[in-house]
Amino acid sequence: MTGSLVARKRNIQCKTKVKTGCATCRIRKVKCDENKPFCQKCVDTGRTCDGYESPFRSLTGRSINNAHAGSIKSGAGLQPIRPNLTEIAPQDIDLLNRYFSTKTMFDVKLGCDEEARQILQASLTDPPIRHAVSSLRALREHLETSGDVAASFAQETPSYGYEFGLQKYCMALGGLAANLSSPGFNGLKSALLCCQIFISIEQVRGNYAAMAQHMIQGLSIMHEYWARSHFVAANKLVSAHHDQLPLLDVFIIKLFAAPCKFADPPATADISGTTVAVCVMSPHQQTVESRRLRTIAPDMRTELTRIAATTLEFLGKVSHVESAGNALQLLSEKASLLDSLESWLVDLELVLTDIRAPEPISVSFLRFFHQILKIILLGALDSSPDLYAELRTEIDRLKGVASNIDERVKAYRTWSGTSSGRGEPSKVR
Repeated sequence: MTGSLVARKRNIQCKTKVKTGCATCRIRKVKCDENKPFCQKCVDTGRTCDGYESPFRSLTGRSINNAHAGSIKSGAGLQPIRPNLTEIAPQDIDLLNRYFSTKTMFDVKLGCDEEARQILQASLTDPPIRHAVSSLRALREHLETSGDVAASFAQETPSYGYEFGLQKYCMALGGLAANLSSPGFNGLKSALLCCQIFISIEQVRGNYAAMAQHMIQGLSIMHEYWARSHFVAANKLVSAHHDQLPLLDVFIIKLFAAPCKFADPPATADISGTTVAVCVMSPHQQTVESRRLRTIAPDMRTELTRIAATTLEFLGKVSHVESAGNALQLLSEKASLLDSLESWLVDLELVLTDIRAPEPISVSFLRFFHQILKIILLGALDSSPDLYAELRTEIDRLKGVASNIDERVKAYRTWSGTSSGRGEPSKVR
């Protein structure tokens, strides 16, 4: 009898120490089969599965290896967030907002809180988004732990965190492809939210051609499914078909328009002009590049940022346009912005001609930003047959700029690896 009581106590104690599984099974103190996105035990018993922990919970005070091992095995120590909650923890929003761009490694503010909140809310019920967010977290933590982009992503034996990030990235891509096989509103929304994270993932990895491809595909989805109102004839305005789709173009502009520290000393400056966080040149080139940046980049970047801010205002008006008359007025604003972009490019070429030196990589990133702005503006309010040919031309130019940046970054990685082999530390900004 006594033995039976002891056995029962042990069973009760074991049942109360459930540290894994969905929120519903944890509350019920039963073993969960941990099936994603909803556990089969809840489904089979007719219960509502309240899901698993937030995929973007900050893991302060842990090593990256322990953090990701915990997230794979059990999620121990992570606070669960139920999908039926309407608010996401502020610390999760702040963290994702910071991880969107490598610029934030230099304490730059992006202003993407709303985008972060929308992604995190969707990640509670959308597996591809959840995998993408987990991937970005892992790769960004890997970058910050290693302290060197070239060393972190060019090493022969990547860390556990890096491999985990790539695994989650592949899962996100696969899940998204399945969702888009028969796209409805939810599938399109998932694609655009994933696209935001994919852009950030490729930026952290230093793959700018792939980043550009995600941008192009996302903007194509917005245009093809009419995320905003547009003209189909001279005076015929058609309302948006999916006016609640995430505004990827706004996110991209915010990402690139965030300030850069051109005036800072070379040891701490973000020289990219947009998103890259590493120095892609030798020490001698760094000194020459820094002088050119102080001469060229501040004025050119300030003007491009001003055009970007005006473009955001313009896109806001397009999203709320109600009549063809108002839309026609916006077309004149669009033409003015495109003229400003063209003038900016002419001025840039004149400056570079005066310097008579190879183009700094910071200027290549400004070209990238300029090209993105032009593609976004061309697609606004317009769906004419002639537009597609013009967009194809500009997209090809964007791909060319991205490929050029990729080559220069790869060249730096080669140089960095050689320098490290000689015992010289690779330079990071």
